[in-house]
Amino acid sequence: MTTQTIARYETSRRRKGSQMLRATSADPRSLVRRASSLGWLSVGLGLTELLAPGALARLTGARDDDRTRRIVRTFGARELLAGLGILSGRATGPWVWARVAGDAMDLSALGRVTSVARRERPRASAITAAVAGITAVDVLTAVQLTKNPPGVLVRGIDVKRSITVNRSPADVYAHWRHLENLPRFMTHLEAVTVFSEKRSKWRARAPLGATVEWEAEITEDIPDALISWCSLPGSAVPNSGSVRFRQAPGDRGTEVYVHLKYDVPGRAIAKALGTLFGEEPSLQVADDLRRFKQMMELGDVADSDASIHRGPHPGRPSNGKQVHP
Repeated sequence: MTTQTIARYETSRRRKGSQMLRATSADPRSLVRRASSLGWLSVGLGLTELLAPGALARLTGARDDDRTRRIVRTFGARELLAGLGILSGRATGPWVWARVAGDAMDLSALGRVTSVARRERPRASAITAAVAGITAVDVLTAVQLTKNPPGVLVRGIDVKRSITVNRSPADVYAHWRHLENLPRFMTHLEAVTVFSEKRSKWRARAPLGATVEWEAEITEDIPDALISWCSLPGSAVPNSGSVRFRQAPGDRGTEVYVHLKYDVPGRAIAKALGTLFGEEPSLQVADDLRRFKQMMELGDVADSDASIHRGPHPGRPSNGKQVHP
């Protein structure tokens, strides 16, 4: 083997090692996506074990009898519970550890099948190798989630919007900093209860009439310039965000920059349903900022026909009834 060949081999080996290291890194977004994938895997496998225990027993080479089916259904209930726990977004790390414990049980059961059913040994061995590979991913994910608690892993939907308000930065900041004002122009919020200078509780409307609550903490507060916050660990809706206030050029008021990052249970489905019912996150934030501008400049929010009468409808007067958050 020539020196050049050895050098190329070493370069290739280092490049592959670097790629593997990046693939297994604890980047919050990739970590959350991986945990969610494991959750859906648990749900799918759990439902299959509950609904078709005999077919799975035969697939692994185990004896298809009543005792085996009961065991497979027990494993299915465990898988389904772990999957739903992961997808709920609460205590994600412990739920992934539950998957690891389940993997150990699966490997033990497959080991017994391999030792007893000699004719099915090749098939059982192949399935055992696949489960062992998934177990390695489960262990890695559980360890990384333990080091990076899910309460600080905000993912899913990322929204950035801005608007110019014809008021001073001090006025705009003061109104926003009084958190109880937020439901007056944020249509998805029902109430904000302030506990202290930093802690508060939020209640919001979700798609299809559902309601969610969470607690948040202000992480940075610079008067007339910046407010940042983050939901507390274990929140039903992990989220974080910031709003910046800057003097607009030519003394034309204040430029307001909003950046929101949040997740909801079943976020892809919720986002699709939200779009269908006119609540796409980016458009919703833009609407909220327009309402905020009206409130700051006019002292009130002028509701449109679309905001008064929800859903598709012909134009009609409000009959004196307005819907405010």
